[in-house]
Amino acid sequence: MRTNHEIDYRIFGEEMQCVEIELDPQETVVAEAGAFMYKDQPVQMQTIFGDGSKQNQGIFGSILNAGKRLLTGESLFMTAFTHGGSGKARVAFASPYPGKIIPMDLMHMGGKIVCQKDAFLCAAKGVSVGIEWQKKLGTGLFGGEGFIMQKLEGDGLAFVHAGGHIIERTLQPGEVLHIDTGCVVAYTKDVDFDIQMVGGVRNTLFGGEGFFFAVLRGPGKVWLQTLPISRLASRIIQYAPQTGGRKEEGSLLGGLGNLIDGDGY
Repeated sequence: MRTNHEIDYRIFGEEMQCVEIELDPQETVVAEAGAFMYKDQPVQMQTIFGDGSKQNQGIFGSILNAGKRLLTGESLFMTAFTHGGSGKARVAFASPYPGKIIPMDLMHMGGKIVCQKDAFLCAAKGVSVGIEWQKKLGTGLFGGEGFIMQKLEGDGLAFVHAGGHIIERTLQPGEVLHIDTGCVVAYTKDVDFDIQMVGGVRNTLFGGEGFFFAVLRGPGKVWLQTLPISRLASRIIQYAPQTGGRKEEGSLLGGLGNLIDGDGY
């Protein structure tokens, strides 16, 4: 038996996806601020401290629980969407950048998922959205996500978002996977997460892949993304105008191209 609200859903789109949640009367879904896309009229919105998963914890407890979210770079507040009418009603949430939305049924995943700190999109009410401390110093310093990641706990549906295409791997006991630190989206609670230095002087200095990679050891399930948002952002910055005009493509002829299309100064 689930203790979290039981919701139905549909995911639309390919590269810029949204998830539509179908609610029965008095069912609730909670979402990150800014994820909302549309809703039916009977669905009521309410801004709450934290995730609303713990009842009767008092004002101080609510503030403390919400304050932990600041450590992951998220807002103190979340938004709860409750179906206050009869029949079925729908509410939808959109992904913040190109990628995929991953539905995760925590009941069938041991009740806990650890994910990168900006991955959470929305979840059935009752799912706890907390913080996961990296216990190993090296993992915290060089693991790509710092000492703190998000943890999703409960027995309901949760939805996370990641960049590009998603690869799902099931690791057998003792099986080891080496991954670029930015490509780790989420993993189940039994997976051991560590980091390892890239071997070889040439690989380290000239490989262009950083000094460390993540080491995930099974058993458990792992989700990987092909396009971390940090990689996308750095590439955009690389091609962004540096002095108010566009970057000169082709160097010598770039300025001539600007004059031809009217962008010359």
